[in-house]
Amino acid sequence: MQTLPPIAEMERAYLEKDASYNGLFFLGVRTTGIFCRPTCPARKPLPRNVEYFSTAQAALFAGYRPCKRCRPLEVDAQPPWAAELIAAVEREPGTRITESDLRRRGVDPKSARSYFLKEYGMTFQAFARARRLSGVLTQIREGATLDAAVFASGYESHSGFRDAFARTFGEPPGSYRDGACIQLAWLRSPLGPLVAGATDEGACLLEFTDRRMLEAQFTTLRKRFKLPLVPGDNPHLELLTQELANYFTGTLRAFTTPLVFPGTDFQRRAWERLLEIPYGTTCSYQQLAAAVGNPAAVRAAGRANGLNRLAIVIPCHRVVNKNGNLGGYGGGLRRKQYLLDLERSHRAD
Repeated sequence: MQTLPPIAEMERAYLEKDASYNGLFFLGVRTTGIFCRPTCPARKPLPRNVEYFSTAQAALFAGYRPCKRCRPLEVDAQPPWAAELIAAVEREPGTRITESDLRRRGVDPKSARSYFLKEYGMTFQAFARARRLSGVLTQIREGATLDAAVFASGYESHSGFRDAFARTFGEPPGSYRDGACIQLAWLRSPLGPLVAGATDEGACLLEFTDRRMLEAQFTTLRKRFKLPLVPGDNPHLELLTQELANYFTGTLRAFTTPLVFPGTDFQRRAWERLLEIPYGTTCSYQQLAAAVGNPAAVRAAGRANGLNRLAIVIPCHRVVNKNGNLGGYGGGLRRKQYLLDLERSHRAD
């Protein structure tokens, strides 16, 4: 569970409109019933009237409405210090950034840890280490020597490199030349941040980062694919990123990104049926069950819908109750309504 910064620290951050805390917490104003980002331009409430939340979803569950001025449900602005850290890792993946280095950059190590745990599901140090090793894995698979891989990853000894590699990938580097992994990337969207995953064969994950089942989905991926999950990039993730951007602008109706979605026979048939629901239309859970071949298995169809690991791309948001009500959605009903409205508004374009 995400840990909030100390109350005094959050109070200072919102009173000073400190942008470096955007994404680390949200504040609910008891007197108005709305919740905001720390940098909201509205008049600052008295501290005694403020309640703090680690996610926008938590604030919604508590009954708060999103502020119309700072729009906390829209794409989160990445703090400049976080963008600079990620750029530094990408620019020189072999360079280690210690807590002392963070302080010299003016970044509080605890804030960095909290932010990366919230956005990426791992600490900054774990993110940087996994990013280094995923690059090394690519080099090894392309025929690089172990000495070259060790040097490129910034490790001072072969033993240190081997230990870190084995902890991440489950095997020593010498045994992993033909191995694989699930590359993870974090994407921005009008509905909040998403995490995407892909193997060499295709995309296997697309989830909202605040979904309560996200960690369970990670566990299922490791079990199904028997592969480690590491930050990285590959052509499938690049294509998915571009197609998602086009989808949200209403210029794309069908994704072409290759998909990989192992599951039980019933789950796979349900997910394949979801892919057949036309853009801008819906079907009921009863219709989904009948299409899968078992009209009585309405609950099973709903459960398969909820276990879909490729949100939006496998359009589980297009399944509604028989009476037309939205029903459930792992990403939240507000997002489901947004997606349906988006598709309906562009269906006749």
